[in-house]
Amino acid sequence: MKASMVIEQAIQVLKIEAEGILNLVGRLDNNFAKMAELIYHSKGRLIIGGIGKSGLVGRKIVATLNSTGTRSFFLHPVEAMHGDIGMVSTEDIFLALSNSGETDELNILLPSMQEIGCTVIAFTGNPDSTLARKSDLVINVGVEREACPLGLAPTASTTALLAMGDALSVVLINKRHFNSGDFQKSHPGGTLGRRLQNEVRDIMLTGTSIPRVYENSSMKEAIQEMNRLQLGLTLVLNQDKTLAGIITDGDLRRIIMTSETITEMPLHAVMTSKPRTLRPDSPVYDALNIMENFQITALPVTTADGKVEGVLHLHDILGKGEFKFNGKIRI
Repeated sequence: MKASMVIEQAIQVLKIEAEGILNLVGRLDNNFAKMAELIYHSKGRLIIGGIGKSGLVGRKIVATLNSTGTRSFFLHPVEAMHGDIGMVSTEDIFLALSNSGETDELNILLPSMQEIGCTVIAFTGNPDSTLARKSDLVINVGVEREACPLGLAPTASTTALLAMGDALSVVLINKRHFNSGDFQKSHPGGTLGRRLQNEVRDIMLTGTSIPRVYENSSMKEAIQEMNRLQLGLTLVLNQDKTLAGIITDGDLRRIIMTSETITEMPLHAVMTSKPRTLRPDSPVYDALNIMENFQITALPVTTADGKVEGVLHLHDILGKGEFKFNGKIRI
């Protein structure tokens, strides 16, 4: 098979799966909002169950929920019917995953879950299925077609199921006001977790690695300093080395749109005065929260009297090229 044909087939798969996800947008209704409210206010846990590929997706959804503040666990339907249902309590919510909605091993479990007192929510591609009829809430995750040319292997359907799980996870992140400090607590052993436990002084740039010019410098000198370290900014210092302001790539873009003589402008006309700053002993997770909240990628580090000690860039926290914020980043 020619490489061009292989690539074309792969493109077709990606298009089908993308279409499957986009079609979910029009199906979201009040049931999704009700589900989010139920889970948010629940004093119990979110239990997810499924068989086969749906079960594998369920395990991933559980992992995402647990790492972002929603207590959950995966319950295999067959094991549940052989004793594991003893882990379930009245305050728990059961989320059942089945594209067809006719998975016998899953459906046979539902009466027992409801007898315990669990609310049952269904993620299914068939709103008229047995699963849907036996559930308290139904979220339609159906796709028009699978990417599999035989129409047999779950492909687009499992992608859609996973995407809906991510949508639920992110909604709950926002409802819980889950932040970077909370994330660090649930990831103490990972690379990000270790970085977030540091103080700013442990990872900030110092010395000649700080991009800086003085207030009487020219714009040309400021731009040259920004180019020197490629951090997308330069600090502007007063003569006593206290922070006067900051000039970023974003400031330059805004000025260029309104002026053709940027190199002749004084620094104070371009810079942001009184920028947000950090202390050297600030926790790194505070820095990440500020960067997330205000969508910025670098912060000056100063002493209490305004003397510049360093500069902290997002790359120094997360590792260059490893992470990014959800949404657009601006400097």
